[in-house]
Amino acid sequence: MSELLKIEPKKENGTVAQIMGPEHTEAFTSETLQAEWEGFAATKRQLQAEYHLLTQPYELSGTKVILHLLSPVQETMLNGFKADLIAHLRTKLKNDLIQVTGTIMQADEKKMKYTPRDKFEYLQEKIPILKEFKDRLGLDTDF
Repeated sequence: MSELLKIEPKKENGTVAQIMGPEHTEAFTSETLQAEWEGFAATKRQLQAEYHLLTQPYELSGTKVILHLLSPVQETMLNGFKADLIAHLRTKLKNDLIQVTGTIMQADEKKMKYTPRDKFEYLQEKIPILKEFKDRLGLDTDF
């Protein structure tokens, strides 16, 4: 790879030379990202937890990939291999601007339906005609 030599003026003692590599900023599609993402996930197939994490849904916002996490444990796990993932994606997609972050998604608080009455009330919300059937047939939800 060829390196560029960039000379910038320094305010005090002359000039400073910086070695900079060529930047890759090729455009990529969500389909090519998904293919490379799955390729990286395949390398983690032996490690079930990491593989499962890589199969979680994600969003693409420009060059930023936002992975949806379920818990802080997954965030810690992602931080363990995030550098490898970013390096893989940047190399394969030829774009040095790609970033990967994880956000913990809040799970919906669902009330468990244990009793027959709770189950019936839930179904009644979904299917309002059940109340009429219950009343006409004289059924008891607490059986």
